[in-house]
Amino acid sequence: MQPRTRYSVDLHRRELIASWGTGEGDLATRIAALPDGAGTSTLLGLARTLSQLSDAAWRTYTRPASAAPSLEPNSEGRRREEERKAFAEVAGAITGPNLPSGGAMVVSYSHLTESANRIGRALHDLDDSDLTKAVLTESATELAAVESAELGNLTGRAQQAVLLSREDASPVQVAAADHLLQQDPFGPAELFLAVDPTATAVAAAHCLAAAAEVAAEVSGEHPTQVVLEADNIEALPHKTPTLVLGLIADGATPHQAVTGLVRHAMHITDGVLPDPTALREQLHDLEETLGDYTDEDEPDLEDIELRLTPLDPKRPARDLLEDLLAGIHGCWLLHSEHASLDTDEDLGRAEDWDDEQAEEHQRRSRDRFAQRVHETAAQHHDRLI
Repeated sequence: MQPRTRYSVDLHRRELIASWGTGEGDLATRIAALPDGAGTSTLLGLARTLSQLSDAAWRTYTRPASAAPSLEPNSEGRRREEERKAFAEVAGAITGPNLPSGGAMVVSYSHLTESANRIGRALHDLDDSDLTKAVLTESATELAAVESAELGNLTGRAQQAVLLSREDASPVQVAAADHLLQQDPFGPAELFLAVDPTATAVAAAHCLAAAAEVAAEVSGEHPTQVVLEADNIEALPHKTPTLVLGLIADGATPHQAVTGLVRHAMHITDGVLPDPTALREQLHDLEETLGDYTDEDEPDLEDIELRLTPLDPKRPARDLLEDLLAGIHGCWLLHSEHASLDTDEDLGRAEDWDDEQAEEHQRRSRDRFAQRVHETAAQHHDRLI
């Protein structure tokens, strides 16, 4: 399940609590005092519906209309667009919810609006004006956090966006991540603490392409194969970086390569197979490979596992980001293996280095590599826009 603000009840203090994740850990705050006479089940129902509202609100962020293939009537893009517009209905649904009448009750098609109605019905049963005011303020705070994240401002409650995978990437966040990677292409900690992971992965894919070009110049390998070659030096998660490099070499932008992979993984998480034709081709290739290996015309696939996505479906954007940064590290390994050591003549012969000299050589090697990557990335900056 994707992280979002979680609401709970402190029965000892009789308080409603909200907590949410950040890149460094979870934060919590007190929302309101709870009425003494209310039963535990009723209070937990209120907390549960608030969590559902948060989940529905953040889903409009992780699956924006801009990432849908169409905004035509009755399309997924139009449905997402309408769900985002429902932010304006939340306060009214909380204060004036649909209530049972004549044995029936109106239920909204919008997950967000219906969650707000459920909150309103819970508050109606509790009949506490101070609690209602506090919940209205809290729901406004949560929606404002989503809006802030949409604008690329991941401060305050919007910090939880650094834990989310998103089908699209904010240009503001891509620029912020690119700025951090210009200073340190190996990935400073701030990338995981302050920037949306899908946007960061877009900037990292651009940086990886530059790093692969730098490594290819000195190693003689093709840029799409450098991470795979570096795996012979140090064990690396080379499959995904190599896939991204191949996509960029075939003409995809870093944005297209990254958002395509993340979107595909998110669909798998939702239980949807977005491209059955590609799966059929994948199965055909697997059968051919097994047939060649076993010399059987119809090899048995019963005990064979097949990944539906190269990414971790529980955290696709952050998983992709980690693999791309590992790919950049691999490019440095290959570059260091082949680059001339002439600039380190003052350190003496490599076989005579002590630990301090070896560390100094490694620092210089990383600095030289980082500078070359920065220069190469700047030359191709147009592919990031």
